[in-house]
Amino acid sequence: MLSQASISLVCRECGKDFGHVLAYVCDECFGALEVVHKVLPSPISRNVIELREASMWRYREFLPIIDYSCRVNLGAGYTPLVRAERLARLVGVKELYIKNDTLNPTYSFKDRPASVAISKALEFRLSYVGCASTGNLAGATAAHSSAAGLPCYIFMPATVEKAKIKQAALYGAKIILIRGTYDAANRIASLVADRLGVGVVNVNLRPYYVEGSKTMGLEIVEQLGWTVPDRIIIPTASGALLSAIYKGLKEAEQAGLIDNHETAITCSQPEGCSPIVKAYRSGSNLIEPVRNPDTIVQSLAIGDPGDGYQALRVLRESGGLAVALSDNEAIEAVLMLASTEGIFAEPGGAISIAALKKLVENGEVGRDEKVVCCVTGSGLKAVELIPETVQIRVLPPTLEAVQQAIVSGNA
Repeated sequence: MLSQASISLVCRECGKDFGHVLAYVCDECFGALEVVHKVLPSPISRNVIELREASMWRYREFLPIIDYSCRVNLGAGYTPLVRAERLARLVGVKELYIKNDTLNPTYSFKDRPASVAISKALEFRLSYVGCASTGNLAGATAAHSSAAGLPCYIFMPATVEKAKIKQAALYGAKIILIRGTYDAANRIASLVADRLGVGVVNVNLRPYYVEGSKTMGLEIVEQLGWTVPDRIIIPTASGALLSAIYKGLKEAEQAGLIDNHETAITCSQPEGCSPIVKAYRSGSNLIEPVRNPDTIVQSLAIGDPGDGYQALRVLRESGGLAVALSDNEAIEAVLMLASTEGIFAEPGGAISIAALKKLVENGEVGRDEKVVCCVTGSGLKAVELIPETVQIRVLPPTLEAVQQAIVSGNA
């Protein structure tokens, strides 16, 4: 695989090079660190990639793993890209695809970054791992740490959906619920990383962690026959997924896999927690934290987004858009996606559909565009958020009763 000299952590702001280390913030300017491939992957044959295992690890040259024996692989990635013709007609676009990451091992896209982060924890010989989470990362980190044989500590707001708490606990993680917001849980996780030496995947392992999410962008272009869509719409919390997908497209072009990466990257957030959208829409370079998120879309309720400024740069550089959706619009999108395409997503996953619908209605997205909506988490982990919209009837066990119900349309 890679050598230690081939990848490095570099400050996004001042450019200071830190080498291959366990760090996440610049000691000169406090800017965020990101992985830079000093030796870019040599031209990679599309055919070679296509013959590899159907997981995110088919793009191993793009991932920052030095010792491949440390890889923790539960089969994340290479999820379906579904041509959504019925939903396209409903929202009014010519060509629509759903990147269905509900089908990952723990049912969300978070398996991608967790796989890389826990692999790096083994490389750095860390004894403990953990994460701060609004729910989905908890399950992904717990599952991958279990497979790696590493003790795991999960910090979550006490308001997270119960199914997500139980899922992480079932993998053997120690669950620590924090009274307050995600940002309060994240502060505690940061202290644990800095003071106790725990490998917190989205704190001191974060620069490596976010690289796993690039694979969603790489898969999209491969599944489109090594072409790019006009637009990718992404549910956005910290901004890491949005930034990583864009980075994946750029690296695919540099490696000769695609001709260009002229795709408009578009951000979707809930109205009750939309700091990136507000900064973009107001033309500001300042992202004002949301101290008390007010939304049922718990998976996106990160008031102080760790990659917010990078996401803002990506939106503007790519010619993208940003839109905030009400809780009702997010729930409506869950129902639309399930009833037209058979995909059951949580509100934070389906919000990309709500964003497309709203942007088309507002005339901001053209009806002739080829659009990919990223659907990032399963609805099975947030069932309690979905209203009881369907009437369920109990009938006697007779053909006559069932026939009468079918004829009347009340079955």
